[in-house]
Amino acid sequence: MLFSEMNLLPEIFRAVEEVGYTEATEIQAGTIPLILEGKDLIGRSNTGTGKTAAFGIPIVQMVARRGRERGQVLILSPTRELAMQTGEEVRRFSKYLQNVKAAVVCGGESMPPQIRQLRTAQIIIGTPGRIMDHMRRRTLSLENLKTVVLDEADEMLNMGFLEDIQTILKEAPEGRQTVLFSATMPPAIMKVTKEFQTAPRLVATDKGQKTVDNISQFYYSVPRDDKTSALKLLLEYHRPRRALVFCNTKKTVDQLCEQLNGDGFQAAGLHGDLKQNQRNQVMNDFKNGRVGILVATDVAARGIDVDDVDAVFNYDIPDEDEYYIHRIGRTGRAGKAGTSYTLAASRGQMQRVHSLERFMDLKIQEAPVPNVEDIQARRLKKFKRSVEELAGENRLPEWTAFVEGLEQDGCEPKSIAAALCKILFDKNKRLGTLKNVRKVEPASSGNGKARLQIDIGSDSRINADFIIGTIVETTGLPVGAVGKIEISGDRSTVEMNPSDAELVLKKMNGYRMKRRTVHVTIAKTRRYAYHANGRNQARPFYEKRRSSGKKRYYGPVSGQKHRSGGRNP
Repeated sequence: MLFSEMNLLPEIFRAVEEVGYTEATEIQAGTIPLILEGKDLIGRSNTGTGKTAAFGIPIVQMVARRGRERGQVLILSPTRELAMQTGEEVRRFSKYLQNVKAAVVCGGESMPPQIRQLRTAQIIIGTPGRIMDHMRRRTLSLENLKTVVLDEADEMLNMGFLEDIQTILKEAPEGRQTVLFSATMPPAIMKVTKEFQTAPRLVATDKGQKTVDNISQFYYSVPRDDKTSALKLLLEYHRPRRALVFCNTKKTVDQLCEQLNGDGFQAAGLHGDLKQNQRNQVMNDFKNGRVGILVATDVAARGIDVDDVDAVFNYDIPDEDEYYIHRIGRTGRAGKAGTSYTLAASRGQMQRVHSLERFMDLKIQEAPVPNVEDIQARRLKKFKRSVEELAGENRLPEWTAFVEGLEQDGCEPKSIAAALCKILFDKNKRLGTLKNVRKVEPASSGNGKARLQIDIGSDSRINADFIIGTIVETTGLPVGAVGKIEISGDRSTVEMNPSDAELVLKKMNGYRMKRRTVHVTIAKTRRYAYHANGRNQARPFYEKRRSSGKKRYYGPVSGQKHRSGGRNP
């Protein structure tokens, strides 16, 4: 569908054309007409599909037609970065409409300027916490509210904003329009839609699938101590102009940034502990190309809307499958191809990679980490090609004269060329910091028995009966298919036939147990002593020798002690 077919105001259509939009994306074509009609809406769409324009364009048009009444639209965003990005987009679409004003209100900014903006703004964009602050101060009234937009609603709920969102929506007029956008539809989202929306229309452009087909995905098995070396080798080999590197913690972001910058890479970190002016500076440097590598946590990266990110690097693998989709979705946007590189630094992380493959129903290709020799050969090849092209043009009279002067001084042409090549190559200080990583040998399959590991245990009040019941319910397998079960504080291990284990891996990955998402992987082979305890249930007992030479076995499930006279029970 073309934007010229949407009956947009001439001023808005002119702004849309300037941005470079001609044909609407699937989410835009599906949602813009419905929002303009005033319908409640649920939009399910992955990142990079033009979601902000899908609600930004119709909102600007509705406000332009309604007049100057303030506080007509409220857009809630999970992070400051996303709110600011949304504000930029809304102002871009309303560029030629003098009577449409937008205010962005987020934490970390001074309150007085925000209060001044709220006095005249028809469109208010902000994070739930700061919106609540203004409501308590009575500097923001919702009495004129006509439309509420919940952007990335699933992420807002993950960050603990459910109560704030409920409070805000309860304060809003009952007859308002409520628009919700979310990449996933967990039960909490469905509860919000049921409570606060009226006959919402569903526009699901991904049809429940994870649209990452235009992103080439690779993973690398590396020793844990060599992760940073592997990342540097990949960065230097592929040399992306703009790259995102994801870490799971703020501490890792800071440490990795310090090491990369110390080794000659231009990197900047982004996480929740930075002040707002620091975050703004980092994002501006990344967008403007002054910094080519942005190292970030998942929450901080929300709102990064840069279309020409060449590659995404997963320095750490995220715990949630959806976070992986959001991460790699930062590349391959606006119809361009993208690439993601994931470092797997243990057997467990290798299993997480395979878990992600099952979640996406796509193959993540294993690849070897390039070595220093590969990088040198590639750079030399590129350098040779550049020299040949310049020499063939024969348009370097000033440098020809310079070389002739060196020859007159007694230098050989070959020596001159070699010296210049060395000078150019020595300018790259990063090469001297690179070192090859050790190869990881594939693990042995053991005796062929399949042992599945589930990352939930007794800390979450999980017991063997609960695990058996969950497996039977989700897979349809009989109770007898479940073998020995081991339960520790943060994980459980189940022994099964290989074919049954494959079914569990397929059906239970991403399943919610005790209000949290669990991951199922192939467990490492370990030695345990077991004690049968009832039909179709087994409990592990960990062996500990006493000074007398006899053994005592401790059962972590029941906490009871069992004597066995030195023999396995």
